[in-house]
Amino acid sequence: MTEVHTAPLPAAVLDALAAYDTPTICNALEVVAPHRRLTGFTTRPLVCPFPDLPPIVGYARTATIRATAASGRPAAEQQAQRMAYYDYVGTGAGPRISVIQDIDGPEAGFGAFWGEVNSAVHKALGCLGVVTDGSIRDIPQWADGFQALAGTIGPSHAHVHVDGFGGEVRVAGMVVRSGDLIHADRHGAVVIPFDVAAGIPQAAELCGRRETPILEVARSPDFSLARLKEALARAAEIH
Repeated sequence: MTEVHTAPLPAAVLDALAAYDTPTICNALEVVAPHRRLTGFTTRPLVCPFPDLPPIVGYARTATIRATAASGRPAAEQQAQRMAYYDYVGTGAGPRISVIQDIDGPEAGFGAFWGEVNSAVHKALGCLGVVTDGSIRDIPQWADGFQALAGTIGPSHAHVHVDGFGGEVRVAGMVVRSGDLIHADRHGAVVIPFDVAAGIPQAAELCGRRETPILEVARSPDFSLARLKEALARAAEIH
């Protein structure tokens, strides 16, 4: 297991990033890291049972799960694996976000790793939420304020177990390594490169300024195609 970054960013940077929704972060990334325009974010829809929760920003704790068959490990080994996983989740730079890939292939989501218990445990371990292509359950009993983006909602945990942790995972088209900086909200999630993170708020404000004249015209009762063309020209001049 290799962390992608050993020193956490200043808390003020994470707080500044959390002030924006994830689409705005993606817009800003197109400014500060245009080569990432086609990579680094979720590309398939995920279920968000708590759409009104604010954006979350934290360092990835990665794992893979499966549920269609038992692990095959002896009970003692399975318990040791579980405790090692929790130790991994609860250590390192924080805050943290759990990113879990379900490796059951076409049967992904067959059994839910996430519910009342694991949402509470992971919140206690310092996680802000989870991004997974697996399933979740126990929505009314879910840990308060713990965000969730999931592939589906289902009733059973079946044979769900942690298959491995700390490695590279792919969730809804987004590739994540342990320690990556993640931004997520009801729209999806994106990996933020450490070297551009501090510049994203300024880029987000620039994107907002460029959109303002266009939105003002589009929402005006005096809208016309000519005014729209003028607004687009003004927006292009904002730097």
